[in-house]
Amino acid sequence: MDPLRIGTRASPLALWQAEHVREALLTRDPFLSVDLVPMTTTGDRELAVPLHQLGGKGLFVKEIESALLAGEVDLAVHSMKDVPALQPEGLELAVILEREDVRDAFVAAQYENEIALPKGARVGSSSLRRRAQLLHRRPDLQIEDLRGNVATRLAKLDCGDYDAIILAAAGLKRLGMEERIRSFFAVEDSLPAVGQGAIGIEIRADDEKTRSLVLPLAHQETSLCVRAERAMNRTLGGDCRLPVAALARWKEGMLKLEGRVASPDGQTVLRAEAAGSDPIALGEQVAEDLLQQGAGKIIKELQPA
Repeated sequence: MDPLRIGTRASPLALWQAEHVREALLTRDPFLSVDLVPMTTTGDRELAVPLHQLGGKGLFVKEIESALLAGEVDLAVHSMKDVPALQPEGLELAVILEREDVRDAFVAAQYENEIALPKGARVGSSSLRRRAQLLHRRPDLQIEDLRGNVATRLAKLDCGDYDAIILAAAGLKRLGMEERIRSFFAVEDSLPAVGQGAIGIEIRADDEKTRSLVLPLAHQETSLCVRAERAMNRTLGGDCRLPVAALARWKEGMLKLEGRVASPDGQTVLRAEAAGSDPIALGEQVAEDLLQQGAGKIIKELQPA
């Protein structure tokens, strides 16, 4: 039997996620043969350019999706916050695993949290979403671009390039680096990225064999929540580069979705929320509310010409 081939980015965090899926598959079927196929994506190569200036969608998944379509791998494992709202024709997100911590993490050597940062402190982040929400509360800070894998970003902090950096709590926890977290941002202050903390498995739409292998790994509540967030993002026309934030929560048989779109300088933060049982309809409803408030203008100004 040919091995099942998992396409993944080559970063330590991406490899952890792919190995996590591999172990889950082998737990269900110890006789299965599963290989990891690491790849380097556009987002991994172009480290000198801020993410929002690179243009295009799928910066961290395009090459992996091309390999999947070409039959070079059988499934792809992604951080859901990196996956564009629309899949290429012939591919589908078959499974979303149980979500980790959705929060953003404050990492610093001297300071306990953002409140303790002095005026003019340098904060590293590659995310316009994080930048906008932090500047909304602390317009006196200097938010500077920070690219690279988790270890690279921590090294830049440690050598004094920044006074603090902001990272996803889920990534630090998965890599066994939770001790580097000084504090967590409340989701009310820093609403997460669409799909943050969730791992997705993408397959070819006509590959029933692989679908049957991965479907048992799906987590229903996480899937509903992420589908709602992605429906909002899809309706807005946003992607992982833009200052769009969303968080859906499942409680007592009902989904509640909160969405935000912010200007990069943090001066404008648009908010909308709604509750419902249909994730797609809910996401579209919240997006339409944001669009009526002027979200389209903010997004359009940040789209590549």
